[in-house]
Amino acid sequence: MSPAATISSMIIVTLFVMGGALYPDAAAKLFDGISGYLINNFKWYYIAILSLMLVFCVVLAFSRFGSLRLGADDSRPEYSLFSWFAMLFSAGMGIGLVFWAIAEPIYHFQSNPFITEGMTPEAAEVAMRLTFFHWGLHPWAIYVVVGLSLAYFSYRKQLPLTIRSALYPLIGKRMYGWAGHTVDTLAVFGTIFGVATSLGFGVSQINTGLNHLFGMEISTSSQLILIAVISLIATLSVLSGLGRGVKWLSVANMWLSAVILLFLLCYGPTRYLLLSYVQGLGDYLTHVVALSTWTDATKDSQWQSWWTVFYWAWWMSWSPFVGMFIARISKGRTIREFICGVLLVPTLLGLLWLTLFGGTALYLELTHTVTNAAGEAVAAVGQAGIVTAVAEDVTSSLYVTLELLDSGTMGTLASVLATLLVALYFITSADSGTLVVTTILSLGNEHPPRSQRVLWSMAVAAVAAILMLAGGLKAVQTAAIIAAFPFSFVILIMMWGLYRALHQEVPVTQPVTVDAPVPAEHTVKVPPVS
Repeated sequence: MSPAATISSMIIVTLFVMGGALYPDAAAKLFDGISGYLINNFKWYYIAILSLMLVFCVVLAFSRFGSLRLGADDSRPEYSLFSWFAMLFSAGMGIGLVFWAIAEPIYHFQSNPFITEGMTPEAAEVAMRLTFFHWGLHPWAIYVVVGLSLAYFSYRKQLPLTIRSALYPLIGKRMYGWAGHTVDTLAVFGTIFGVATSLGFGVSQINTGLNHLFGMEISTSSQLILIAVISLIATLSVLSGLGRGVKWLSVANMWLSAVILLFLLCYGPTRYLLLSYVQGLGDYLTHVVALSTWTDATKDSQWQSWWTVFYWAWWMSWSPFVGMFIARISKGRTIREFICGVLLVPTLLGLLWLTLFGGTALYLELTHTVTNAAGEAVAAVGQAGIVTAVAEDVTSSLYVTLELLDSGTMGTLASVLATLLVALYFITSADSGTLVVTTILSLGNEHPPRSQRVLWSMAVAAVAAILMLAGGLKAVQTAAIIAAFPFSFVILIMMWGLYRALHQEVPVTQPVTVDAPVPAEHTVKVPPVS
């Protein structure tokens, strides 16, 4: 293990855990203060850097560098396309999709800066557009930048599979000094807090599911117990390695997700959902550029701060974790294949997921009817119960929606599978995050010491527990915003380093100027005119 990066990372995590445990109220106040300052003064920065990353990915995919392989020229991918996509999707945003798939469209359905009246069909369209925007191309662009940089320098340049390798084109072997230690420590900091954010969402969802199914009390103590139990399972998984536990759980996630999506497609408004998916994709692509650069400069409302900025920060705090995980499973693929696969396939799957969950909830709220005093069925938009559930407890909206589709055996089975799915996503996020942290701190060792895997698995669980004690989901959100800010500068350095390295490997051919002498082999012999 790298002594400097390991010790500094452990000191930061230990101080946070001890401070949060001893002074939870003060910790919550500190989180609010720092995140509030960042949102008020650097909202424009979060918006701009994400747009820059997406443009960078698109340009790179269609550049002359696209045919380069992430490895030797004769190398080939280690995993099949299905296994690759399964691990991409599971690591990228699994828990969040379950947590927000219904709640976010319902929030935007009621009010957002782009509508004048909520609870209307027009409001439903805008709600899905905004949800698509937050879960679409932008987060995967971050993962592409980080993952591609790591894979390129590790597999093609034979440098350690760690964040500091992106510094090599800029500072050379000095990357093994204090600059490299700092970059790796920031990556560990962002990874732990990013994963802990998702675990906070996940454990809240699991607690609500167990309450819905078995009557388990919804409380902080219950959530701490769940964190301990599931983190123990995640530790066992990470000890088994990437090719066994993590891969098997990721594939299980994909199949379980497919079953739940099939349930929604069969028991939900099938025709409406299929129409919404096609229409939503077009609507998203039509507005993505304008949304990408919108900063709410005139009104400067809090909506964008607690939605778009939070998401952008959350994705950035996840990027060292997901980026390195993607790099680990992408050896042998070309740059173009890597960018297109990571950018497009999980996005399309994620937007399908959002359409089936969020679209079903919106349809139920738009078409709900009640019987009046005369015995006639009259429209009661927003009265199906999902809006109320979101207002009372975000995590309950999933189970209310499933019960509205089928209140019998199939609905109960769907609730059980949904809860199990969140637990599996919890495990894959925790064990993948732990594997990434230990890989960074061991200077790219793909099989880090088992004792370190156990230690950092416990550290991730401890941070998640402290965040729940220090304010629950609000503390989780503020922690993500804080953790992402310092690492965003590392991402900018990675982009510049990758750009420099690619141009050094495949330099631009210098054009021949008019005044320069033309080589003899380039001259054309013109036959004499008869």
